[in-house]
Amino acid sequence: MNENEHVDEFDRKILAALQADSRLTNNDLAERVNLSASQCSRRRQRLDEDGFIDGYRAVLNRDRLGFGLVNMITVTLATHNRDNARRFAELVSRLPEVQEAHALTGEMDYILKVVTRDLKALSQFVNDVLLPHDSVQHVKTAIVLATLKETNALPL
Repeated sequence: MNENEHVDEFDRKILAALQADSRLTNNDLAERVNLSASQCSRRRQRLDEDGFIDGYRAVLNRDRLGFGLVNMITVTLATHNRDNARRFAELVSRLPEVQEAHALTGEMDYILKVVTRDLKALSQFVNDVLLPHDSVQHVKTAIVLATLKETNALPL
């Protein structure tokens, strides 16, 4: 059964409102979607339990916290086998600088979104962490000059 069959227009409104502001109280949420507080609470709980909501989090200000550089780093593995891919995935999962990591088709194997405080920290990350790892063959780095759009919001 398609998961979308379980989500009606009220559910979409609830999800969109929570996506915009996860701190909404149940009463505020009910007002925004035109449901009673009890109906809204039941729907929110079901959406949570059914896995439509992965979590609630605060979005921190990267610049205010001193992470001035956003970097896109492409990685090519030394060899293409499950063990090498697993070892690289384990490395990436331990690195707090990596905000996103995606396996790709085509020329590069992975693209990483990495935040660093400055160029020196980026250089240390690439030269002391990524390149020495035995699963990595090649690394290519691009520094983000401007972010035109950044969101995790789904188009509900």
